[in-house]
Amino acid sequence: QNVSFYFQVGLISGICMIVGTIIGSGIFVSPKSVLANVGAVGPCLTIWAACGILGTLGALCFAELGTMITKSGGEYPYLMEAFGPIPAFLFSWTSLLVTKPSSFAIICLSFAEYASAPFYPGCDPPQVVIKCLAAAAIVVITIVNSLSVKLGSYLQNFLTAAKMIIVTIIIVSGIVLLAQGKTENFKDSFKDSKISVSSISLAFYNGLWAYDGWNQLNYITEELKNPYRNLPLSIIIGIPLVTVCYVLINISYFTVMTSTELLQSQAVAVTFGDRVLYPASWIVPLFVAFSTIGSANGTCFTAGRLVYVAGREGHMLKVLSYISVKRLTPAPAIMFYGAIAIVYIIPGDINTLINYFSFAVWIFYGLTVFALIVMRFTRKELKRPIRIPIIIPVIVTLVSIVLVLAPIISAPELAYLYCVLFILSGLIVYVLFVHFKFNWPQKISHPITMHLQMLLEVVPAEEVTE
Repeated sequence: QNVSFYFQVGLISGICMIVGTIIGSGIFVSPKSVLANVGAVGPCLTIWAACGILGTLGALCFAELGTMITKSGGEYPYLMEAFGPIPAFLFSWTSLLVTKPSSFAIICLSFAEYASAPFYPGCDPPQVVIKCLAAAAIVVITIVNSLSVKLGSYLQNFLTAAKMIIVTIIIVSGIVLLAQGKTENFKDSFKDSKISVSSISLAFYNGLWAYDGWNQLNYITEELKNPYRNLPLSIIIGIPLVTVCYVLINISYFTVMTSTELLQSQAVAVTFGDRVLYPASWIVPLFVAFSTIGSANGTCFTAGRLVYVAGREGHMLKVLSYISVKRLTPAPAIMFYGAIAIVYIIPGDINTLINYFSFAVWIFYGLTVFALIVMRFTRKELKRPIRIPIIIPVIVTLVSIVLVLAPIISAPELAYLYCVLFILSGLIVYVLFVHFKFNWPQKISHPITMHLQMLLEVVPAEEVTE
């Protein structure tokens, strides 16, 4: 079971991985939705900071879990240890079919919005164009990641650099504008704000979407050098760094746009670029496109690992956990994942997908952090190289309960019901195929697996020798 992907990740790479995976499409898409939910500049900036704090606390809980149970695959092994196979299976089921592909779809849709914006000045790009572009992006990323781990990670480093450039440009221009006294949009910044539990939690959904990826390092625990030092350090440096960037970027947006203008903008950063960087405003959509592609690539890189771990435990189709013989990449998992993301693009728009995604993902974040509290009592014998104060997981668990329940109670939508039904439908699959191990699916899937193995040249990971 000890396949490493021949790829060691040190402290700097760890921080880059966090910063690179978190700063993606979110900061260019979410400011509008966060503002729309709370209605004023003050609460908007407060929420951006609060999301960063929540992300850091959540990541620290995950750091304890990750060093206590050193298996890759994110929440999966932790839920397995704390609550047994059913919640773990439901997590991998939901991740495979809801959260991972929908986040991949959201990122590629954001990429498409920014990439097409310059060609349609003054109006919104047609949906058909956005959706075709997004689908093309998914196909390209899937191919790159199936071909080579090295290529995927080199691409990641290049795109992370591009992303830091655009973030720096926006922040620096914002600071310069503030220094020149452009502060009129910050006066009475709490006036006209619409604050209710549901509006705050929906604003949190959108803000947290921009921070999503704070737990990505746990997907590659097996590949971190010196994890006991590097995991918490990467988190304590990486996430606050992102938080500072996000708050500053939002401040920059508000130096040139009033709340109303920001809400009317099709692509916030493009509007910012047109006003501040004109004649060079084309830089913004170009670099934002790089940035979103980078985060899609990062998500793809880690999600392949999750399917691989679930397949290894016998919870998913065996062929999904296989690894390419020549290229040592989890190719079947990555392709499966791209295909489902394309399905989400067809009906979905970004905001609905974000709410749908955040709702599902916070159910499991809450459960996982709760697992940490449970294991403090049930699994005292486990070594805990990183031990955080118990108050942290308690806070995170309570916040996630509020985040999940508030939107359902105050503004119920069918999407949430579908999501719950979808997660629960995993129980049926579990009982039939994992618990009772019915034979007929094996009979059907065996020849399919054989053909796919020959077609993709993949084998079970255990056969790839160290």
